[in-house]
Amino acid sequence: MERGRFEEQLKALPAKPGVYLFKDGTGKVLYVGKAASLRHRVRSYFGTPHTSAPKLQKIVARARDLDFIVTDSEQEALILECNLIKKHRPRHNVRLKDDKSYPYIKVSLNEEWPRVFLTRRFEDDGGRYFGPFASAKSVRRTLDLLKQLFRFCSPRSIITGRKPRPCFDFYIHRCVGACSGEITTEEYRGIINQVIFFLEGKQDVVIHELRHKMNEAADALEFEKAIHLRDQLYAVESVTERQKVTSTTKDDEDVIAFARERNEACVQIFFVRGGKLVGKENFALEGTLDEKPGYIMASFIKQFYDSAPYIPPRILLQTEPQDISVIRAWLEDKRGRKVSLKVPQRGGKRKLVNMVAENAAQALEQMRAKWLADTGKTAAALKELEGQLRLPGLPRRVECYDISDIRGTSAVGSMVVFENGRPKPSNYRRFKIKSVTGIDDYAMIQEVLRRRFKQIASQDDSSWAVRPDLVLIDGGRGHLTSAMEVFQELGISFLPLAAIAKRNEEMFLPDVTEPLILPRNSQALYLLQRIRDEAHRFALSYHLKVRRKSTMTSTLEVPGIGPKRRRALIKQFGSTRGVKEASIEELATVPGITRALAERVKEYL
Repeated sequence: MERGRFEEQLKALPAKPGVYLFKDGTGKVLYVGKAASLRHRVRSYFGTPHTSAPKLQKIVARARDLDFIVTDSEQEALILECNLIKKHRPRHNVRLKDDKSYPYIKVSLNEEWPRVFLTRRFEDDGGRYFGPFASAKSVRRTLDLLKQLFRFCSPRSIITGRKPRPCFDFYIHRCVGACSGEITTEEYRGIINQVIFFLEGKQDVVIHELRHKMNEAADALEFEKAIHLRDQLYAVESVTERQKVTSTTKDDEDVIAFARERNEACVQIFFVRGGKLVGKENFALEGTLDEKPGYIMASFIKQFYDSAPYIPPRILLQTEPQDISVIRAWLEDKRGRKVSLKVPQRGGKRKLVNMVAENAAQALEQMRAKWLADTGKTAAALKELEGQLRLPGLPRRVECYDISDIRGTSAVGSMVVFENGRPKPSNYRRFKIKSVTGIDDYAMIQEVLRRRFKQIASQDDSSWAVRPDLVLIDGGRGHLTSAMEVFQELGISFLPLAAIAKRNEEMFLPDVTEPLILPRNSQALYLLQRIRDEAHRFALSYHLKVRRKSTMTSTLEVPGIGPKRRRALIKQFGSTRGVKEASIEELATVPGITRALAERVKEYL
């Protein structure tokens, strides 16, 4: 999209708040954004191209049309932006996966005999809604627990109370028989109120009511009823005791953090009610590539709370959202009261946010592992990879190599192996760089490849002689060229070779001038990213281990103390600090350390 083509439109943009839409040649919406000033915000997309973020460059390059809607305020623009993202689901916006179908728990208070059930429609019909939940499985798990605790009726149709006989659940004590009038409307409403209190996190109210009713039944000599109420009371108390106490202020608050890996992110939200964790959900986000944390956080808050039936007075966040003042005003308008958005920096609240972030990272890893466990998807990815890279066969064994160092120091290399689309840790290898000094990633990758493939070149019968179907290098064109030089040097011409660059996920292939760009929704790309990320993780973990060891031993470079004695000291006392705190007598007990050397170490440290 050239600026000249839209010069007149850009001049005509008003300096007012509103929403703008970039569209491609077919009219499909590429991106939706809001602005306090449409003129300034949209014109900024057409500044110096090389200084723009990669994502903005792609939007501008693909756009063929520009549309905008003026609003009365920036808050109205925020609401409109959220609605348009849900409607069009633009590929370049951060968006909730399948947000249109997130389920809720509904309590139909507008009916004579209220029901508690799963619904995917949020309506202003007098009912109470709880959610949204991440999946129907989450809702059903919660409904099962509620059913066990409170024995409400759960028919699909409206309860009339006039059925000729109760359902089977009534006879196995999982239902109170409201369908057939085994209980009065008032009594049943009391049960539903307990369900609502429980979902709101007010378990103390439920426990107080149950204990009161149990005592009343016992005083009235209704011992069977009292026993049932006692069992129900114990069950609610047991569930409540398992809930983690997170706050001493007994406040309601949501805690939000996320973890991301390039174009995907997983947001974890903890629901704290009355100072206790009463539930948690994780949501998948798409379109996070190249986005700043504040923008991702703002996007989630807008899309989640736009349809959330309850907004707590305080929301704790991992990072400050973009346009925080506008978002706060919007939330307060929806809630009708003040809402606090805080990013705690220390203390218990910060620990809680960190715990949520750790949960988000674990959930993201589980999502990726679930994808790898899907044999249909991995098979499709391997088949697509074979076609896109023009391989001679399916890449059943892929080896990926990466380098990790800090300005050339503590340099290491990694080799990870994926077979049939799944990691094979028993075949992983790590390399400590020996022949390269200084900053030279190309020479380092060459050293690793020489050490790995010289066995294949010499027809060795060891496990090193297993041939990969694809050799993948984490890097760009230069890394690929370096790898090709090693293969040529070793006389290897039968192994497919490729490199994948992180910045734009470009694939570089031998004898192909232009990089290959796989579609963002490509199964093959996702598999390559997973392999590359695993190689990076494995290299980084080894690099950190080598660096820690180097840091500890380098501090002990005392005259007369060589590498062997330094290792002995570290082994004996665990760390440099342990050596420093040891007495001269204790130092002298280490093999190879005389009293004179012990005095020298003590004086030096």
